[in-house]
Amino acid sequence: MRRTRAALLGAATALVSARGTANVPVSDIADAAGVSRQLVYLHYGDRDNLLLEAALDLARRELTEPWEDAPGEAVGRDRALAIARHFAAHQGFYRAMFATASAFALNQVVCGLLAPLRREALLARFGETQIPPRVADDLAVFVAGGGAALMSAWLNSGEDPLDPETMADRLQSIGRLLTTGLPTP
Repeated sequence: MRRTRAALLGAATALVSARGTANVPVSDIADAAGVSRQLVYLHYGDRDNLLLEAALDLARRELTEPWEDAPGEAVGRDRALAIARHFAAHQGFYRAMFATASAFALNQVVCGLLAPLRREALLARFGETQIPPRVADDLAVFVAGGGAALMSAWLNSGEDPLDPETMADRLQSIGRLLTTGLPTP
């Protein structure tokens, strides 16, 4: 079951990346994964759900899991650079995905993964006495949603090749601007 899932998610990501479109037939994904088309439908219902799950899996593995044990480090230049490098490395996949009817759902998936890390990072930096938990929740969603929108714009800007260092600086500038209004503990 795990191997089948990993094969399907990997095949979906690879084919969308290579073709530059999310309009990849389910039969092509199934063939690339070495499984039947029926198995794709059984596990995911349809291609859009499979592609969203592929995006979720990719983002989870590369954007959230490496930082879960150190939420205080989930801010700063290293984190901004890791995010920019991730999106640059998977530009073809995300560019195609952000251009589909599922773009809103993809944005929600990415925000759903990143907002809890943003919240933990905010609380680690400022503490609950400086930022009430509800405000931390709202600010985390706001920052994660804006970050996803900025990544989508960057991926589709036509800049070639993408420069993760410059994007990390841009993310850092935005973060500094947002946090200057918050008192430092």
